[in-house]
Amino acid sequence: MNFATKAALAVAILGLAACSNPDKYGSGATGPGGTLGPGGAGINQGGINDPNSPAYFSQTIGDMVHFSVDQSTLSDTARGILTQQASWLVSHPTYTAIIEGHADEQGTRDYNLALGARRANAAQEFLISQGVAGNRLRTVSYGKERPLAICSTEECYAKNRRAVTVISQSAAGS
Repeated sequence: MNFATKAALAVAILGLAACSNPDKYGSGATGPGGTLGPGGAGINQGGINDPNSPAYFSQTIGDMVHFSVDQSTLSDTARGILTQQASWLVSHPTYTAIIEGHADEQGTRDYNLALGARRANAAQEFLISQGVAGNRLRTVSYGKERPLAICSTEECYAKNRRAVTVISQSAAGS
């Protein structure tokens, strides 16, 4: 890949990042660490020290599991994190989750979208096997479109091979 192609790719990725929702990870009043629920409904969703909050879920329990190259098989570490996620979700029935599947930048767009879907589905199936109702879980694949890091080393690629569980208050719980 020549310099011009890399530069164009970097600009395109930065442009996509600028379009993302800044409140998704709690930077605003309606985010997981904010004081208002979805749509500003006034539901206090607490912070990282509140074990009933999405912020606690993502920061203390962990909202992310990682995968090996070209794999969607859950490691022992991933199963441990997902077991804790399932326990939290079972004890907090007013929350739902979207499981995002991701891949590193190697491979084609179509291949990585399919791989991200398999990773999200593996996490979803495990959560269901641990007692989380399937109707509370959705999956989406972003393939290589939303990397945590843009890089060209194996250590960095490994950060992008993941499934992320994003928690939100369900409409019925609002």
